[in-house]
Amino acid sequence: DLSEFLGLVLGFLAWILIMITAGLNEWRLWQVDEVSVITSGVAWVGIWRACFYSQVLPQVENCWSIGISAPFAPPEIPAAQVLMMLAVVSGLAANVCGAVAMRLAYFSVKNRRNMRLLFLLAGSLYLLTGGVCLVPLLWNMSSVLKNNTIDFPPHFQLPSAPVGQQVGSAIGVGIFASLLTLLSGLLFLCYRYAWRSLRAEEPV
Repeated sequence: DLSEFLGLVLGFLAWILIMITAGLNEWRLWQVDEVSVITSGVAWVGIWRACFYSQVLPQVENCWSIGISAPFAPPEIPAAQVLMMLAVVSGLAANVCGAVAMRLAYFSVKNRRNMRLLFLLAGSLYLLTGGVCLVPLLWNMSSVLKNNTIDFPPHFQLPSAPVGQQVGSAIGVGIFASLLTLLSGLLFLCYRYAWRSLRAEEPV
């Protein structure tokens, strides 16, 4: 039964993808018609910064930071900043618990009673990570599909309303990572060996 190994591998891969998602700028793709400043006609709006290419330095992205307390930021952006960081932390904890549970299951003859708790904890943390990650992703995707605006300050040189906007690749990567994390959690929670070993150790 390789399901537990698959769960751990998927969980670790998903955790890496969640960190990548949190750092990517391509949450929203804004189409702008003012190409005298934004030469590419496209701006990338993430949860930490907004970036575009200009005529001044055509080979370098111009980026402006979006702080968690920025008054112009819609609520889904600071919420995403907090929730994505929570997902990174809980994903790390899930990986640690999963690795320790696997070690107890295959390389230890003692402390078997702790194994069930670790499998439950790892599975629950993976499910929590996937859920916490999905909330800001779906919230921001909904804002893009509704074509919601952002009232950027003047020095950002970005219009408050784009000509059009699209869901960026970061949201796609994040949703994929969330689904992998949820699958990993289910694999850990459904791991039969932990439950069989627990019943075998129960006193008659």
